[in-house]
Amino acid sequence: MTKRDSTCSIICLVYTIFSVGVESWYLAKLSSVGSISDEETCERLRGLIQRQVQICKRSVEVMDAVRRGAQLAIDECQFQFRNRRWNCSTLETMPVFGRVVTQGTREAAFVYAISAASVAFAVTRACSSGELEKCGCDRTVHGVSPEGFQWSGCSDNIAYGVAFSQSFIDVRERSKGQSPSKALMNLHNNEAGRKAILSHMRVECKCHGVSGSCEVKTCWKAMPPFRKVGNVIKEKFDGATEVEQRKVGTTKVLVPRNSQFKPHTDEDLVYLEPSPDFCDHDPRTPGMLGTAGRQCNRTSKAIDGCELMCCGRGFQTEEVEVVDRCSCKFHWCCYVKCKQCRKMVEMHTCR
Repeated sequence: MTKRDSTCSIICLVYTIFSVGVESWYLAKLSSVGSISDEETCERLRGLIQRQVQICKRSVEVMDAVRRGAQLAIDECQFQFRNRRWNCSTLETMPVFGRVVTQGTREAAFVYAISAASVAFAVTRACSSGELEKCGCDRTVHGVSPEGFQWSGCSDNIAYGVAFSQSFIDVRERSKGQSPSKALMNLHNNEAGRKAILSHMRVECKCHGVSGSCEVKTCWKAMPPFRKVGNVIKEKFDGATEVEQRKVGTTKVLVPRNSQFKPHTDEDLVYLEPSPDFCDHDPRTPGMLGTAGRQCNRTSKAIDGCELMCCGRGFQTEEVEVVDRCSCKFHWCCYVKCKQCRKMVEMHTCR
């Protein structure tokens, strides 16, 4: 890969995460991997506003972690939506998600939340692994806990990761030119994504003593697996609140559009407008790919079932050969050897 190709991949990737909130939302595909290693690269990252360029220059070493966070967000989005009509699929051309996530829908709410969370997660992980000079383990966690165990080890410095995500991701929404209601929505969902990590921090421990006894126990604070974070945000997506902007005194706030609904919390996702049905391909709306050709579950009554996934257009069935591992045996020491078994299965795809 040439230096020019490397720089291009960086631009595509970073522009993706940091252009959230403008007309085109880019969340990068990592077809090639580069490295953001100097301030000059920050200047070439099109799509960044000036304050983001300044942060990039001050924190060049952090940008590779941010890039990893971008890919993490894509992977998690595609996992969580794998059985829905809109499945977080990407396009070969920019913007990779089209305009689907720029319309104030609950899908956009999820994308903002998962991307803000992924940046906080990846930067925090980089701190704990010793990649960054500016941060390390959380040294505020020390001493003896009320439960009697010793705080030790490397507690994840989530405060640094969250602070970086807030300063870098949120700055665009706070700049001029953004729709006030859309900016409020995006900022709220960004914070809800980060809270999905903060609210699920856990204590991990290790026992020390003779023959595996737990005479002494040392513990540290750790982030949850990112899959857990994605599950939490997906649950918030399912229960997201439709809101509208109102003025309370001199402050603009988001309130439930239906006054009978209870107010949302800081951890809930909010959206401004209903989602399209995502049934049909619309060439006028990049990213609206429809469900033709998607696999469906003939026996399911949920959204992954053929009836709902195919939007009433029907589906076709064909027999395909699949190869699975089977008859696996453990061999000393230490590997597992499996055979390959072939079988015919029915595959159902939407018309």
